[in-house]
Amino acid sequence: MSPLVLFAFVIAYFAVLLVVAWYTGKNSNNESFFIGNKNSNWMLVAFGMIGTSLSGVTFVSVPGAVVKESFAYFQITIGYVIGYAIIAFVLLPLYYRLNLTSIYNFLHTRLGFKSYKTGASFFILSRTLGATARLYLVVKILQDAILESFGVPFWLTTLIILVMILLYTFEGGVKTIVYTDTLQTTCMLAGLVICVIYILNNLNLGFAESITAMSEKGYTKIFFTNPNSKLFFVKQILAGAFITITMTGMDQEMMQKNISVKKLGDSQKNVLTLGFILMAVLLLFLFLGGLLYLYADNQHIAATGDKLFPEIALKHMPPFVSIIFIIALISALFPSADGAITALTSSFCIDILAIKRRTDWDDAKQKKVRQTVHLSIALIFLLFVMMFKWIDSPSMITVILQVASYTYGPLLGLFAFGIITKRAVNDNMVPFICVAAPIICYIINKYQKELFGGFEIGLELLIINGGLTFLGLLAVSRKEGFHAK
Repeated sequence: MSPLVLFAFVIAYFAVLLVVAWYTGKNSNNESFFIGNKNSNWMLVAFGMIGTSLSGVTFVSVPGAVVKESFAYFQITIGYVIGYAIIAFVLLPLYYRLNLTSIYNFLHTRLGFKSYKTGASFFILSRTLGATARLYLVVKILQDAILESFGVPFWLTTLIILVMILLYTFEGGVKTIVYTDTLQTTCMLAGLVICVIYILNNLNLGFAESITAMSEKGYTKIFFTNPNSKLFFVKQILAGAFITITMTGMDQEMMQKNISVKKLGDSQKNVLTLGFILMAVLLLFLFLGGLLYLYADNQHIAATGDKLFPEIALKHMPPFVSIIFIIALISALFPSADGAITALTSSFCIDILAIKRRTDWDDAKQKKVRQTVHLSIALIFLLFVMMFKWIDSPSMITVILQVASYTYGPLLGLFAFGIITKRAVNDNMVPFICVAAPIICYIINKYQKELFGGFEIGLELLIINGGLTFLGLLAVSRKEGFHAK
């Protein structure tokens, strides 16, 4: 497939995004940018969040991991549904009752100023690492497929993508992203379905026949029953639940879209709908992974892991499928990157700079500060993407989930302590506890063979991290009052 033709379709797709951004960004203000004026349609938010939840890493890494882990990832998606139910009935009522713009203001109200700043800082770190890891993978594919042939260096490709994202999020923020995410999710899911149909037809397989062929290869195994394995179903389901609670329910990027919905009931419907749709979509990604490996065997293609889907779609399929793959991949990229940059801008302005409490700044000054932060975060994204290029892991979804285990653990501990207990915490000690817990988890993970023998710790490291944070907070707390100093 000609890189020039692919590039033309990328530009055309981006032009459509700009039109949507122009239309939705008219008459936008700071409230539009931060929470969409609390007037977003819950169905649009639910559908658009599928793209945000999946990202380009899911699009490439989940199918690529089937050869090693079969359909084990589906165990995690069962946990996702449990996690979304907890978000809907525990966290969302709390956020709406407090009328929050930043969800980390709960930590300020409940635990204290330093707890609030610590929680917001861990979100900024977590989302920056996670979003740039996702961005790196897709930029790498675009670089190899299109821009490498034009002599464009990797750093410039990343910069171009970031400028494209800035152009359509700069004014409208969340108000625009709710609509662009809907468009992008549609394109991503259409690309997924078309690729599945094409491979089935190419291999002359029906659905039942394809499942049989995958089973013979050992690809369709879902539940793993060895308690020592990191894929043990109890571990995976629990990890999936807590990953959702932290990476969605305690994540400003994900929740700012939910709290942009006017009514709590509609926001709850959004979250629950998302959980079940996401389960079905991820199962389809796993099915695609099995098909890709069957196709690779049939065509004697050696690629595996993150390289499998791009290799087949761009080099071994007709041009129209290559175009669909690129558009779907970009559609998976943009929702995760644009939402992250917008959420990080919101959190830094509200939580770190306290922009809403600055009575000496008028709307024009606040807007100027917000736009400066927006540009600065895009620059930070560029630097972190270059860092991931240096690391160059063969499976970015493994990297992302592992990083999340360390960075979201303190958030889990902070929110759990604030919601479950009525104890007052020593606010001055909170930053030290939240830094110590991930360090202890790193040591546990590094020496787990020496400590536990054949028992493997996997994604449940997130739960251990949150538990250590909770215990640390408990140790420096007392019964009476809320804000111990």
